[in-house]
Amino acid sequence: MASKTDTKSPLAGSKARKPATPALARSGEPLYLQLVRALKEEIVSGVYPIGSQLPTEEELCERFSVSRYTVREALRRLREDSLVSSRQGAGTTVVPPRPTDSFVHEVMSINDLVAFATDVRFAIDTIEMIEIDNKLASRTGIAQGEEWLAVRGLRHASKSAELPVCWTEVYINREFAAIGRLLQRHRGPIFHLIEDLFGQSIVEVHQEIAAALISPDLAPGLKVKAGSTALEVQRTYKLATGKIVQVAINTHAASRFRHAMTMRRVKG
Repeated sequence: MASKTDTKSPLAGSKARKPATPALARSGEPLYLQLVRALKEEIVSGVYPIGSQLPTEEELCERFSVSRYTVREALRRLREDSLVSSRQGAGTTVVPPRPTDSFVHEVMSINDLVAFATDVRFAIDTIEMIEIDNKLASRTGIAQGEEWLAVRGLRHASKSAELPVCWTEVYINREFAAIGRLLQRHRGPIFHLIEDLFGQSIVEVHQEIAAALISPDLAPGLKVKAGSTALEVQRTYKLATGKIVQVAINTHAASRFRHAMTMRRVKG
């Protein structure tokens, strides 16, 4: 006897069969990597042949029960692997594999710089408007005397993790400070929230990594000795106009920090 099935297809109007939805685990490997693997398997197996379109972001979110950020990161990875191409308003299309006839040193994308924000919990300690003093201006590049929203707290890999990932300070341009009321309930990169709420687009993130010492104030939270070595990762987020939207400083205990960089072969 035929079983009753859901008639809503992520490829409405196409001849492609509706694939079964593999379960995504809620722990271990990041969800976006699990989604990448699931979509790759469907592309390779012919569920989505060359020239066909993948479901929309909204449909993928619903099908796999994941966030829009997870879907966007998975699609970006598929584009990096030359399996799909995306155009604004035209969706995401499966493309023929490209020959690897040149070598490009691709440092990181904006998503790579902040991907960890979706996999860790930001336990916010304080949210307040502050005036940028001389010391903070020198440290962040923000003009002295301006008012910015300061968000500070510890990041943890999970609720059960004994050691925190880092101490985080996020300074948000006063123009976008209204997001402060949403941050206690927000998960993921703060800059995505700014983009969604204010219709802005972050086009550049400048990153610097510098050696530092753990201050007496931060030592207890990071569970290290005051004066021990730290690494500060500072990221400055800018619009196309050059306006600084956000400055984030993550202070890591040096013994628990590793910076990784991936290089891929792509067609130049």
